[in-house]
Amino acid sequence: MTATTDDAEILSGVLDQWKAAVDAHQPDRVAALFTEDAVFQGLHPYSVGRHGVADYYDSQPLGMKAAYRILETRRHADDLVLGYLAVEFSFTDRPPLDVKLSVLVVRTGDDWSIGHYQVSRLD
Repeated sequence: MTATTDDAEILSGVLDQWKAAVDAHQPDRVAALFTEDAVFQGLHPYSVGRHGVADYYDSQPLGMKAAYRILETRRHADDLVLGYLAVEFSFTDRPPLDVKLSVLVVRTGDDWSIGHYQVSRLD
């Protein structure tokens, strides 16, 4: 198994790309970071697969930005890393939204993709 620092680097490698695509409002680019059968739970009903991810991010307002901080990581297998994060979504026309995000990234060959994504609002 790999050390926690390596796990954080793996997560950051995927999530930095996710953030860049979210910030640029490029829903297809966001969706490409997910596995074809990813379970995706944003703040709307869940979906399975890249199409649902693209639809979700396409529906988000222009100018929305994401900032994340990794809180915890767990390596459940050589090719699976779980991340628990604090995420702030900022907007041009309203206060930011703070959420918690759990992601499971999966290695396929030399690449890592998001296989599970679940957002929670903790008030």
